[in-house]
Amino acid sequence: MHRIYANELETLHDCVETCNYCLESCLEEKDVKMMVDCIRLDRECAAMCAFLAEAMTRDSAFVPELARACAVVCKACAQECEKHKHEHCQECARVCFECASMCDRLAA
Repeated sequence: MHRIYANELETLHDCVETCNYCLESCLEEKDVKMMVDCIRLDRECAAMCAFLAEAMTRDSAFVPELARACAVVCKACAQECEKHKHEHCQECARVCFECASMCDRLAA
């Protein structure tokens, strides 16, 4: 089953790494209070993507449902990151939108 999901697992892994990088970068910004929603959503998105990837490697029967939920979280994170002009936020938004699209396809 892992071979079938190889591309999807890579997309999820990229999203986890990008969200974690964005989170850490946000913590170093001058006005951290302005970044609170971004930080929270980065954390939620990374956790959700990691959980979906784990479920996929177990061949869980709930992959479509988890993918639907993951798409929602990825889109929310992307929309929040889009609001910020920082390079790490813009990259995170791009990666999260890509991951959300993949999750939507997986859930269909």
